[in-house]
Amino acid sequence: MADFEPRPHVARAGSPTAPAPALPVDPFPGCTARRVTRSEIDTWEGRLEFWDAATEIAWVAAPTTPYHEKPSRRLTAVMDRIAAERGSAIVCYGSMDLMQRDEHGAPRRILQADESVYVHPRRARLPGPKAMMAGEDDFPDVVLEVDHTTDVRRAKLGLYEAWGFPEVWVEVPAQGAASRPRRRRPGLTIHRRVAGAFQASAASGAFPGWTAAEIHAALNETELSERTFAVLQRVGGALGARDGTGPDDDPMLGWHRRQGRAEGRAASRREMVGEILRGRGTVVSDEGLARVAQIDVTTDDAVVRAALACKDEADLVARLRRRR
Repeated sequence: MADFEPRPHVARAGSPTAPAPALPVDPFPGCTARRVTRSEIDTWEGRLEFWDAATEIAWVAAPTTPYHEKPSRRLTAVMDRIAAERGSAIVCYGSMDLMQRDEHGAPRRILQADESVYVHPRRARLPGPKAMMAGEDDFPDVVLEVDHTTDVRRAKLGLYEAWGFPEVWVEVPAQGAASRPRRRRPGLTIHRRVAGAFQASAASGAFPGWTAAEIHAALNETELSERTFAVLQRVGGALGARDGTGPDDDPMLGWHRRQGRAEGRAASRREMVGEILRGRGTVVSDEGLARVAQIDVTTDDAVVRAALACKDEADLVARLRRRR
């Protein structure tokens, strides 16, 4: 299908059934306009910035590069770290279709972000298998746009605003190819919805206290630094404080923490029993002390009583096992 110039159309912002906002000239820099019919959009599997049924035009981005893909892939990993610290899941849906439907239920307009994040998936109306449907599903709490060779400020940001999205992050990666326009300087801008319109903000609303500079650093480090880990712990802790959860509520992190505490108790118990037995002149091997530390008894008092009364290692182990 040949590339061609799109036809701008008159619009006003509002409900999903309202006409689309008029697009400026060159609305999606770095993208190519392609004809994709209404029948074809149902089976479209490629990436796109925007599609409109009124014009049957899809704006298709250039092939992705590591410069473009790294920030969005890193974001999903960072979300896992924050979720673990909070103690409950955060869900990322990648570049799924963000769709408005017409009165007949057919696709009317489609946006695709580079990443879509739901901070509270347990209480959100999540997207179904096809797409996020505006007016039916909840909007993602955050969508990420990576402007490597594109510029969402021309039209796409206005579409997000008109649809009602709560928060959009626009990331210009720290590293980029020579094809990136020089005017696009590295950094991350947070656009938060305030009184129905986007305003640039120094920090996220969805992630309390997480600043644009900190997010940009996390998305661009070769390996996450200790400083970034501390930031993620702070942000996850703030979310947990709101929800009454913490690291112990995370399945994996909670298991590791419980395991660590158990190992600490076992080491303390082994040392305690060793001191008691040495004071009594009773010889117990290191293997025996390890067995004692691993026996699950009700209290340390039970261990102390058994250590004071036992005749030897076998008697100590037998006494403790009887108390299990």
